[in-house]
Amino acid sequence: MPNIKTNAVRTLDRAGIAYELREYSIDESDLSAERAAGKLGMAPETVFKTLITRGDRTGPVIACLPAGTELDLRALGEASGNKRVEMVPLKEVLDLTGYMRGAVTPLALKKPFPVFLDETAELWPIIGVSGGQRGLEILLAPADLIGVTGATLANIAR
Repeated sequence: MPNIKTNAVRTLDRAGIAYELREYSIDESDLSAERAAGKLGMAPETVFKTLITRGDRTGPVIACLPAGTELDLRALGEASGNKRVEMVPLKEVLDLTGYMRGAVTPLALKKPFPVFLDETAELWPIIGVSGGQRGLEILLAPADLIGVTGATLANIAR
């Protein structure tokens, strides 16, 4: 296992959560979760991408959903208590989260934002989320991710 200590990894260490780190080569032209899943040899439905949105009532909301799916903004709005939710412009992602595009993770965000995890995460014993840097994936139990992030399960992917 690579010995890389990102803030996301340190958060898991402090919480005493078991995880596995996996590195993969990145392609700057395709930072998609689908590409990451392929490089990791994992099923796309077990690799979760992290998107940052903004709700009209709550402000920033984090959404984690499987590779190969799209975020259902209406469903996320309902789950998060917002009338309207929209994607945050790419230029704001680093300032809001502390992570660059392709490395955003629900772990160790700059500020605590509500996290919504697609309910399909519970179908798998282990899921992958970004490790906080491009080309680094954290594999862990969905219940542990929920516990450490305070995530809410919701049907937000389509």
